[in-house]
Amino acid sequence: MVNKRKRSIHYVNNKEFLIALIEYRKSVEIAENRGDPKPIIPNYIGDCFLKIATHLSFKPNFVNYIFKDDMISDGIENCVQYIHNFNPEKSQNPFAYFTQVIHYAFLRRIQKEKKQLEIKNRILEKTGYSEVFCDDNLIDGINYSDYNSIKDNVHSKTRYQ
Repeated sequence: MVNKRKRSIHYVNNKEFLIALIEYRKSVEIAENRGDPKPIIPNYIGDCFLKIATHLSFKPNFVNYIFKDDMISDGIENCVQYIHNFNPEKSQNPFAYFTQVIHYAFLRRIQKEKKQLEIKNRILEKTGYSEVFCDDNLIDGINYSDYNSIKDNVHSKTRYQ
């Protein structure tokens, strides 16, 4: 007897996902014809978006960011925003389509966070570190170990990001 590999909690069945999206598109079409508002996206589709985004956030190029939750949220938001762009007649692979949508949402979030970090670092450099950090335990006006470690940390983060 061959043991089947246990599926990940992030597993999305592409065929079921496609069927759910086709059904949702039909319900949107019916609502538009009646003049009704767009129907709510089914929980299954939303769950698929969450699973894809969460699993993608564990990939090596996204794993070490402290704003991972924001990245996941942005990815899901973009999936909801662009769900109408997925066309089952052109592609039978919604998993790949929405993975790309989420991937680019992650990249945009990283760029936003880098800009914010850059702004913070510029403020620190212009105002001076001593005005931003507490100078209580200074030796001759400077606590070299704390001051230098903070300064080095800020400089290293700006260099590599």
